[in-house]
Amino acid sequence: MLEYLIYIAVGLLVAVLALALYVRLAPLRAEAWHADTPPILKPGTYPGAGSHVVERRIDGDGRATLEQLDRIIRATPRTRAVAGSTEAGKITYVTRSAVMGFPDYTTVTLARAPDEATVALQIYGRLRFGRSDLGVNRKRIEGWLAQLDAAG
Repeated sequence: MLEYLIYIAVGLLVAVLALALYVRLAPLRAEAWHADTPPILKPGTYPGAGSHVVERRIDGDGRATLEQLDRIIRATPRTRAVAGSTEAGKITYVTRSAVMGFPDYTTVTLARAPDEATVALQIYGRLRFGRSDLGVNRKRIEGWLAQLDAAG
């Protein structure tokens, strides 16, 4: 009986290690995540299962705001840009969780709003694996926006 429990425990350990390796080593197709963004909406917050979108209207051309937000995001632990640039008005980042290294992707887009009179800043965070991020993307985006507002 003890022998079977040891086999089960070793099997579970191997499965967890295999999952951890897959999550950390799965290829990053940056172009796919960079292209995957929702349409420009109206200002507001749009939570989803495993995702979170915030859209704001901003004054001027928005470049200074985007550059400030880019600095804030790049200063976030375990976060790096994977596609785009501030000059292009669209940047996609990957942020990995501390323990398992699960990747979450965030795309920040600066675009002309549908009314053509203002600029929209859209932040779209989503998970890669699973169905629920337990609010992690929402909290991260809200933290970035709080820092942006404080820098003001």
